[in-house]
Amino acid sequence: MVKDLSYRVGAAVRTWQPEEGDAALYAASALFALGVIELSGLVLYRQWATMAVGPYLVAAVISAALGRHRRHREREAHHQREPRPRRQWSNPRIALFLIVLFGATLIPLSLEVAWRTNGNGGAHVQPEVPVVEQAARRAAHGLDPYHATVKDGKAVSLVKGEPAYEAFYPYLPLMTVFGLPSSLHAPIQLTDARIAFSGVTLLVVLGALALVRAPSERKVRTLQVLTVLPTAALPLATGGDDMPAVACLLLAMVLAQRRRPGWAGVVLGIVSAMKFTAWPLAALALFAARDAGGRRAPGRMALGMLVVAGPVVAPFLIHNPHVFIVNVILFPLGLSGIASPAASPMPGHLLVTAFPALHHALPIAAFALGGTILVRHLIRRPPHSAAQVTSLAGWVMLIAILIAPATRVGYLVYPINFFFWAALFRGADKIEMSERSVLLGE
Repeated sequence: MVKDLSYRVGAAVRTWQPEEGDAALYAASALFALGVIELSGLVLYRQWATMAVGPYLVAAVISAALGRHRRHREREAHHQREPRPRRQWSNPRIALFLIVLFGATLIPLSLEVAWRTNGNGGAHVQPEVPVVEQAARRAAHGLDPYHATVKDGKAVSLVKGEPAYEAFYPYLPLMTVFGLPSSLHAPIQLTDARIAFSGVTLLVVLGALALVRAPSERKVRTLQVLTVLPTAALPLATGGDDMPAVACLLLAMVLAQRRRPGWAGVVLGIVSAMKFTAWPLAALALFAARDAGGRRAPGRMALGMLVVAGPVVAPFLIHNPHVFIVNVILFPLGLSGIASPAASPMPGHLLVTAFPALHHALPIAAFALGGTILVRHLIRRPPHSAAQVTSLAGWVMLIAILIAPATRVGYLVYPINFFFWAALFRGADKIEMSERSVLLGE
């Protein structure tokens, strides 16, 4: 019964006009914003939602009207046996996209950055932003960004007056690049790390979508998820450190799908030197590495990763292995003994909260069991394409996020995007196969 219902819903969705799909996404985004306003305990999130709900509602209503208009035109064309109107990203759709881009993403981002300088700055920024900026300032002055550690259950080497968790730097070294503007003597409105996060995200996403040869509608959906829907608008306005990592992963997988394993490896090396959350997809991407002739080329991709990530990460690891591991591995996993603000009410976090004895056992057991299942799957049914890799990575990340003892709901941006990319790359593969068939036929 559930399978039949799922099939019927899927069949109905496939009959939607592109504008009707927009309307559904924007309406769901408006509902999400309303839910944030009513339920979120974070003032920062409620501020974003209050600004974003209007643009989402307007875009949803107008998109629904455009969809009905297109459906009416197609019925008339069918009865009169005229060519059906082309399905494309029309000017009205582009205009609505820009309205939502500014209303839900860029304007809230600009206002939050400006408000950070007035009054309670901490109420207008997620903790990861000052953490990245502080690490960048230390690096700019020749200091090690990894300085806080734990001794006898207490955090040491803290900056006076700041929360203990802000002294830890849970990212890999290359993430400090986004905070370097804060080391300049310039207004914070120009140096806030969110500006760099957002700028790089938009540029890399546009570049990746320009390179991928996929159906335009799937490219539009990918662009929406990465720029205007709450999956991007909320994190970019409030924190945003995951967004450039996600954008770089998209570019890397586009290059892999276009059979540029070396360049894909270089991009994966860059993002792998930013955040550990990039590593699952980076590892699985080796299965999709193909050269121009279609032969497997995981070595070239792996070399590209190592050439970039190795020289960036290794010096910090060698300099002080204990402090590095505490900051980058133990603290974000909730195993350092210091509470992380990243802990969201996911199943894993709720479980260790109810049963503290599982705090260390749960991640070890989950890693062992999940790793065994994944390896078995890779042996029996290894992925062969970018579409299969991103789909598998989506499930791996989703399960890991749900069972981790200390994680945050924002990490769901990874599996959500990976699932959309799987559809994007399936469309790209179909275009490629169609072109090959034409060439062979000729």
